[in-house]
Amino acid sequence: MLSITSIKKNLITKEVDIAPLVIFRLLFSALMFASLLRFWLKGWIYELYISPTFHFKYYGFEWVQSLGEPGMYVLFALVMLASVCMFIGYKYRLSALAFFIGFTYIELIDKTTYLNHYYFISLVSFLMVFLPANRYFSLDAKLSPKLQTRKIPVWSINLLKLQLGIVYFFAGIAKLNYDWLIKAMPLKLWLPAHTSKPIIGFLFKNTAVAYVFSWFGALYDLLIPFLLLSKKTRSLAYVAVIVFHVLTYWLFPIGMFPLIMIGCTLIFFSEDFHCNLLDKLERIVKWSPVTVSENLENTKGLSAFGIVSIAVFMAVQFVFPFRHLAYEGPLFWHEQGYRFGWRVMLMEKAGSAFFYASEPTSKKRLEIRNGDYLTANQEKMMATQPDMILEFANYIEADLKSKGWSNPEVYSEVYVTLNGSGSRPFIDTKVNLASIEDSWKNKTWILPFEN
Repeated sequence: MLSITSIKKNLITKEVDIAPLVIFRLLFSALMFASLLRFWLKGWIYELYISPTFHFKYYGFEWVQSLGEPGMYVLFALVMLASVCMFIGYKYRLSALAFFIGFTYIELIDKTTYLNHYYFISLVSFLMVFLPANRYFSLDAKLSPKLQTRKIPVWSINLLKLQLGIVYFFAGIAKLNYDWLIKAMPLKLWLPAHTSKPIIGFLFKNTAVAYVFSWFGALYDLLIPFLLLSKKTRSLAYVAVIVFHVLTYWLFPIGMFPLIMIGCTLIFFSEDFHCNLLDKLERIVKWSPVTVSENLENTKGLSAFGIVSIAVFMAVQFVFPFRHLAYEGPLFWHEQGYRFGWRVMLMEKAGSAFFYASEPTSKKRLEIRNGDYLTANQEKMMATQPDMILEFANYIEADLKSKGWSNPEVYSEVYVTLNGSGSRPFIDTKVNLASIEDSWKNKTWILPFEN
């Protein structure tokens, strides 16, 4: 049986080559720059962060506001610059911190833009601030030769493996539900739309294929971290990573996420694999390292404070995805505790939301035109997510007060369909939503899902 000392040495303090961390830094920062540039070129900065007059806020982050035009373009430019500095390893910790703060700020502006891989990027960029990824093959190491080393503590690499493992494994746990495994939903709805795809499109007419994809997806996510850790299965597992993410990219519009996961998952490969890659890059750029130190303070491992900090950071990630257990009813219906749990493309949900305002004293009544306040995408996202419905109702109340209404009440009539089920009432029409403040308490005004 392994002792605590042995575990600490093998997982935390053992000295290994820095190559895997350097390759990860290069791939991650390059992918981040490409992602942000793509966002800019497609006009999404204006569409998502400048054009809307109202933004849905995360609970506790209501203070995060759009910087308008040209502020948002400046912010994106600065975050892109930070990714470039991370890539070349210049003022690395400062640039990694700037990237983390800037990127996370952008994603906190509007809840309707939430994607699991944005959350993943924020977590990884936060970890990168503390990793010695600039101690070789970087401008920092060139400018300060004393910084340069080929040896780092293994925790720097294991931390990234753990982060990736959490993403995959929890995505697998999220798929262990009745709709995904027994009903093959929502793939049973989605795949037939791709029968025109070349070569394998004809397969999507068969319902059995939806079941195969559903079960394979669950097993893939649950097992892939462990298969990547084993030298015997790593190569085959990485082929599965490529096939899985390329197929996902081919079938569904999920942006850069497949490329990001394919690139980041290389961290699981051996030290020799990364050393060979780094040697090739050194020859390409004619890198000539100075005498490399092998015994610097960063190779001693984490301090007690560092170990506790990382343990808390990881413990939150292990616990937070299960917060939905505090609420009654089907998670996919009420969505309380749904976000930040690595639930990726697990449901097909659509809704229609209508709002009405009234003023009891004057007996005024007004039907709200959602399009006067929201973009088409915001309205679509809001119509199925209770916290957004509540936030929008509160915003309507505030807007009407600014227009002279004394005590407006706001009611909603919302119909939602989930995974092919019939459209059904979603929100209690008798509840004045303007009288409710958002919180983590159970939202009793969400109507139960009736089979």
